[in-house]
Formats: sequence, C-alpha cells, structure tokens
Amino acid sequence: MFETHLNERGKQVDIPLVLAILALMCIGVTFIFSAAYANESARNLPLFHQLYFRQVLWYTIGVGAALFLCFVDYRSWARWSFVGYWLIIIVLLLVLIPGIGVTRFGARRWIDLGFFQFQPSEFAKIAIIFAQANFLSRPAEELRQLRVFLKSLGMTAIPFVFILLEPDLGSALVLFPITFVMMFVAGVPKSFLVKLIGGTSIVIALLLVDILFAPPQWQIKLEEYQRHRLLTYFGISFAPKDATPEQKKKADALQRAKSYNVEQALISVGSGGLTGKGWRQGTQYSLGFLPRAVAHNDFIFSVIAEEKGFVGSAFVIVLYTVILFSGIKIAGQARDRLGKLLAAGVIAMLFSHVFINIGMNIRLMPVTGIPLPLLSYGGSSVLCSLIAIGILQNVYMYRRSY
Repeated sequence: MFETHLNERGKQVDIPLVLAILALMCIGVTFIFSAAYANESARNLPLFHQLYFRQVLWYTIGVGAALFLCFVDYRSWARWSFVGYWLIIIVLLLVLIPGIGVTRFGARRWIDLGFFQFQPSEFAKIAIIFAQANFLSRPAEELRQLRVFLKSLGMTAIPFVFILLEPDLGSALVLFPITFVMMFVAGVPKSFLVKLIGGTSIVIALLLVDILFAPPQWQIKLEEYQRHRLLTYFGISFAPKDATPEQKKKADALQRAKSYNVEQALISVGSGGLTGKGWRQGTQYSLGFLPRAVAHNDFIFSVIAEEKGFVGSAFVIVLYTVILFSGIKIAGQARDRLGKLLAAGVIAMLFSHVFINIGMNIRLMPVTGIPLPLLSYGGSSVLCSLIAIGILQNVYMYRRSY
C-alpha cells in the first residue's frame, strides 16, 4: 500500500486523459480534412488557408496554453479569477458594439483580430469556472446564506445576458449547468438548488408555450432563426392558424428549408451503418446534401458517423467518456475544495457541449451551434477546450502538494 501511495504521488500526468485528448485531436484533423476536401475549390487553397492545417495550428497553440497553465499552481491562477471575470465582461460588452463586433449569420459574436476571429462567449465559460470556484470555496456555513447563493447566480446571469444579446442562446445556456454543478459540489443547500431547478423549469415551460403557441402579438421577441429552430424541433408548422393556402405553402417551404441541415445530418448518421462508408467516401457532404459550410464544425459528428459508422461514433463517445471519468477522478483526488470545484466546472462544461452537439446531430436536441470539443473546427472552441483540459491536469499535478 505504501509503494502504491508513492507511485500515485510521483505521477504528474493523467495518462488516460492525455491519450484520449490526443486521439480526439487526431480524429478532428482527419475528418476536418475529409469534410473540407469534398469542396473542390478548397483543394486549391494555399496551405495556411486549409481548414485542417489551421486546426493543427489551434491545437498547437491550445496545447501550449494548457502546458503554460500547468506551470503555476491553480490556487495562484484563482487569485486572478475576478480580474479575468470582469475583463471578459468588458469584452462581451465590446463585441455588441457595431464596428468592433463582427456580424456573421445574423449574430454579432466575434471580434476580428485579423489573423483570428475571437469569440468571447467561449472564454466566458472558463472565466465563470474560475470565478465560481473561487467564490464558492468558502466555509460551509456561508454557503447556507441566501445572499451568497444569489451572488453566485448573479455572477452567471451577467455574462448570460450579454451572450444572449449577441445572440448566442446555446453558449448562454451552457453557463447555468456549469454553475449548478459547481454549486452542488460546493455544498450549497439542496433546498436552494431544488427551488432553482423548479423555478427554471417553470420559466422555460412558460417561455416555450408563449413562443410556440401564443398569438404573434403576445410572443416574446426572439431572432427569427431561433424561433424557426424551436418550431422545427417540436414539429410545429410555421404557418399561422388563419393562413391562406398560399401562405401555408410558403410557410411549409420555409420549414423544409430550415429543417434541411438537421435532416441531412440524421441521414448521414443513419447511412453509415455499422462500420461506415470509409474515410473520404461519405456522399452526404461530398455531394452537398449535408451543407459543406457546416459539415466541418457543427455537424462533424455526422461526417464521422457516415464514414466510420456506429463503431467510429461509439469510439468517439468512449473517448469523451474517458475524459469525463478522468475529470471525476481528478475532482475526487483534489487536495482542496477549490481544485474540486475547478474540475467539476470543467466536467460540466465538456459534458454539456458533448451532449448538446451529439444530441443535435441525431435530432434529440434543437440546433444551437454548440461545437463538439476538439472535433469541431474553430480556434476559440479549440483553445477553450484545451485550456479546460489544462485546468484538469493542473488540479491533478498539484493534488498532493501542500
């Protein structure tokens, strides 16, 4: 037993976690290459403009950021958590200003740095994890106070509102599962958490009833594409009840167009069968049925499922399971509540992303634009995911340092 303890003390790297991360990065590059090269014009682009090459660059930068994070004890990073929190709040405000924030697909979510489209909402998740971990690492008797509970909710509500205004409903909603899990792990009274869940559920139910069934003059104003996504998900016609045959025809055509991506993604997943059609042999994206603009990011799981079938899809889910269980183990081994809360926040963030994105690809969840960690193309998403992994590794490295 004593020798085992010494061996555990000597470990500086969580091997299963690192191997799962490396495997996901290899899979990500491989299938981004496959999805992007289906577009003939993309093959003639210079190397730096190739999506798979850029993804490798983001992986390299992200791994460097994760390693840098590990050089300093997480308690030292946590001392700066509120500085980072308010900095990201300022950046979230800046992105809403025309001329600073870049508008794409009807949303202003990015800041153009020339070489990089910076998406602050991704990094807001990391800021929330650090800030909540620092805030909730307080004596248990303080956590029983209502004002502490409300302050914690308020810390999440501020970036939630700003991200919602971009609008980016998916990223905004991810903030609350992170906060809820961290509150639960910290030891916030269950009565507070039950009331939070109950109140949230009632509000969501009322909002859905209003958005889906209320007359137009009574509906909460959403972006048109957000309302269309909800109507498509619940299978409700776009046409109002008093629509003329011509209006109904137009509404049905619009509904088919809006549901096209997710239907083609579902066909991609199903057509892969047990072992898939083979790498770069997928027909859904190569023939343009699964739009090439989304195949390498939001719907990368569908590309993998079509080319590698159930076996490949299951392997990806196993890799994410290894990461999540490694995170749970790291949280259990953490030397203090701060480390445990940081690990719990990272686990909640990664699980939310994986669950929502894969659920979106198989039509269990509405389309939200949430990326699949380390597999979807995107600099901000990759950096955020690898920094989160760096937090886990940091907690693991310093688990027995006193």
